[in-house]
Amino acid sequence: MSDTLTQPRPAGHPLAGQRMSGAGMIMQVLADEGVTTIFGYSGGAILPTFDAVFLYNESARQAGAPQIPLIVPANEQGAAFMAAGYARASGRVGVCVVTSGPGATNTVTPVRDCMADSVPIVVICGQVARASIGTDAFQEAPVAALMGSVAKHVFLVTDPVKLESTVRTAFEIARTGRPGPVVIDVPKDVQNWEGVFQGTGVLPVPGYRRRLRELEHATLEEPAAARFFGMLAESRRPLIYAGGGVINGNAAAELTAFAAAFELPVVTTLMGIGSIDTRAPLALRMLGMHGAAFANYAVDDCDFLIAVGARFDDRVAGVPDKFARHARRIAHLDVDRAEVNKVKRVHWSHVGLVAPALEALTAHGRATGFAGGFAAWRAELAELKRRYAMNYDRASPLIQPYYVIEEINRHARGAAIITTGVGQHQMWAAQYCDFSAPRLWLTSGSMGTMGFGLPAAVGAQFACPQRLVIDIDGDSSLRMNIGELETVSTYDLPVKIVVLNNFGDGMVKQWQKLFFKGRLSASDRSLHKKDFVKAAQADGFRYAVRLEHKADVPRVIADFLAFRGPAFLEVLIDPDAGVYPMVGPGQSYEDMITGEFIPSRHKVDIKTPGPSEMF
Repeated sequence: MSDTLTQPRPAGHPLAGQRMSGAGMIMQVLADEGVTTIFGYSGGAILPTFDAVFLYNESARQAGAPQIPLIVPANEQGAAFMAAGYARASGRVGVCVVTSGPGATNTVTPVRDCMADSVPIVVICGQVARASIGTDAFQEAPVAALMGSVAKHVFLVTDPVKLESTVRTAFEIARTGRPGPVVIDVPKDVQNWEGVFQGTGVLPVPGYRRRLRELEHATLEEPAAARFFGMLAESRRPLIYAGGGVINGNAAAELTAFAAAFELPVVTTLMGIGSIDTRAPLALRMLGMHGAAFANYAVDDCDFLIAVGARFDDRVAGVPDKFARHARRIAHLDVDRAEVNKVKRVHWSHVGLVAPALEALTAHGRATGFAGGFAAWRAELAELKRRYAMNYDRASPLIQPYYVIEEINRHARGAAIITTGVGQHQMWAAQYCDFSAPRLWLTSGSMGTMGFGLPAAVGAQFACPQRLVIDIDGDSSLRMNIGELETVSTYDLPVKIVVLNNFGDGMVKQWQKLFFKGRLSASDRSLHKKDFVKAAQADGFRYAVRLEHKADVPRVIADFLAFRGPAFLEVLIDPDAGVYPMVGPGQSYEDMITGEFIPSRHKVDIKTPGPSEMF
């Protein structure tokens, strides 16, 4: 969530009144918007804009001004995921520029991924000339129709005079309200058109701006705060349930202050990781399908649930009626009115910017001298954390993935940016890594897109060049975008890529073992001939190592992370290692399977889900 509706514009743009091409206008607006990196792949319909990037950077070089590098990936999906990684790590709008037809369609999945996780990117697509639209011209695709159902907004620029203001408006829409991806489809002749650069101006989108003003003016008034604290005063077991809206709304500091002021424990969703330092005394880590047992038991036991920027999705509230089943009251703070009462009925809600709402609650509680007296509840939670702590077979002679991640975490100390693909490795990283701040945990949450981790790490490294960036990936996820290994080495990025190789689609295999009597249909890769180390070496990695022996784990992890420059590590892990705890589809937390090494307070029989409940 941006703190303002639009970025401040320079008074009297120095280039106002100059004639330039449509492509030159696109490039200048990108520069005005503070873009520091562009990710894109060329093609006929976008060549004018790529040329404008070249000319802008050449002019900047001659003037001794900062250039805006154009990063070329292996394919367009990689470019858009790089823009997403840049946006997630920095909080700024990521930019992806691609050509028409297959270039544009290759970005559909990343655009949907960004929409699902509320990530602000702008995708600029080339399009065939206006006269050819609808004629099935070479590399033509109906971008507006395709993207209209997966993006926050789509623009097809048919009036070149409006191009400049369209690009500015796209950034405004992407970053404000509930952030999301915006697509601009620009015909080639519009890029080649020449006109007068205005240096200012946005499109009239009155309905959208009216809703933004409502959000910005939706202050949490004293009577509403008093009602909230009235409910909190009646509670003995309050619990904050923080989601990705805390991160996207730049409200982590306010959430931490609110929790600390009244000693309220916090669980987070997968997307909310980093809302509070995972090592903080009030932090109960992640809840949900693969959440910590103690976090899920805390949700079961609480009597007042305070949802902040969370949406009660099926990975958290698989059975809504049984979610937070002992909560007599539920409160909900969110920027999106559609999320309130969508899944779970609540007793108190506030729709508006999350950060100022939390500040208002904190101020009211302090001003009225609220003292909750929740010491007994915190003691109960401390005992839950002790008794139902995360654990695994530490005596196993095989390399356990949890051990590998613990070693990585020991070096990273909660300060590294961690990206992942999707699957078991993603959940292990969420469970065993620490995060001291927001925007350090980058993963595909709602869409669950395999292949996300590597290109997202590239984008994150450009956004935060001083940070250690580690992609914790799986062998199947890495295959999806393995071409981006070359992107890492081409730009000599110090990204660290660790592949936990269990020879297959690990999460799918786990489900097949639990729910399909062990029939590993199309999920086993043990007969595949892929040599990941040789692939990394072929793509220019000077550090490319395979780790096969448990005794070598501490030494190799230390060497891997200390290597200056790109580094690749393949770890052959126990192929039968599972993700636990696990709450099966359509089941409640009392049905949680904790595995052999995490205690459970319920005796759980594995139930086979029905067809409608799968995944």
